[in-house]
Amino acid sequence: MAFSSLRVLALATLCAAGAGASLAETSDPHLVTQQTIDGWKKSLNNWGRWGPNDQKGTLNLVTPDVRKRAAGLVTAGIAVSLERELTPELLDPEAPPAARPAPLAQRMLSGPPKRPTGATDLLSIAAHGYTITHFDALGHHLFNGKMYNGYSGNEYLSMEKGLRRDSLAAFADGVFTRGVLVDIPALKGIPYLEPGTPIYAEDIEAWEKRTGVRIGPGDAVFIRTGRWEREAAKGPWDISKSAAGLDASVIPWLHKRGIALLGSESALSVVPFPASTQITNPDDYLPAHNFALVALGMPLIDNTDLGPLAKTAARLKRYTFLLSVAPIRVTTGTGAPVNPIATF
Repeated sequence: MAFSSLRVLALATLCAAGAGASLAETSDPHLVTQQTIDGWKKSLNNWGRWGPNDQKGTLNLVTPDVRKRAAGLVTAGIAVSLERELTPELLDPEAPPAARPAPLAQRMLSGPPKRPTGATDLLSIAAHGYTITHFDALGHHLFNGKMYNGYSGNEYLSMEKGLRRDSLAAFADGVFTRGVLVDIPALKGIPYLEPGTPIYAEDIEAWEKRTGVRIGPGDAVFIRTGRWEREAAKGPWDISKSAAGLDASVIPWLHKRGIALLGSESALSVVPFPASTQITNPDDYLPAHNFALVALGMPLIDNTDLGPLAKTAARLKRYTFLLSVAPIRVTTGTGAPVNPIATF
């Protein structure tokens, strides 16, 4: 080959290398396509990690040693509820079931107008949605008809018998571990995030750097967006269509850190998808939320109210605490209202 030809080839190679570097530099690090998330369902999958019959998922990371260390976090004796307060609708005893409002309704069974010797009531609660603070069992969601650990929805989920695998029954011993508050509005110096704001892994790591707290195996992590403060300032909105939350690109980080449980002030995921999230499978309509439940086997607590916790944590200058929560033992339940407690 002539020298001039070699020179042309070398220049072409350098140009190609430069173009590749330029492309890498300008590519979006948060890009998540359907192909990406389908690959993660295989490479980041916890199915079988704790045996073929496991139904506890990442709560297996809450070991006796983790619990004992968490108990040692209680030094001030200050407790804070993370549950959103609810005011039920009172039902007309004669109203048909179809007329009962959701998500929480109350029907008094005894009490006034006669002189009461006590009072009893019936509470009708919809366990999921975007209002009630609730615990998601792992069978709450499926990928291609399968729940966490490969259990078949056709075999273990029915309208007649409820959820017979990956249900609330797996969490009878409750959760008792270190809780970590990640306060994204405080990180950014604002009272709340606007709906549709994505939270990235680098945001969480920036919060770790500021507070000196490193999130690790067995932790229960609570992501604050300031949802309720924004609602108080600007009024309610349809959070099912527009919510600040975790970007899909955070999924590998969640797996890497070994988080046991995730809590948020909505359903965890940012809504709607940012432009960098190009997911088309309806199973992935809430990418971080659904992936955590099904692929990671990570239980979730949705619709928490983290404002009081944030105030207490800032006052004490402490962002870790003992987290305790005990879902009711409904053997076939997909989820249940809960009152998580942070104790400092």
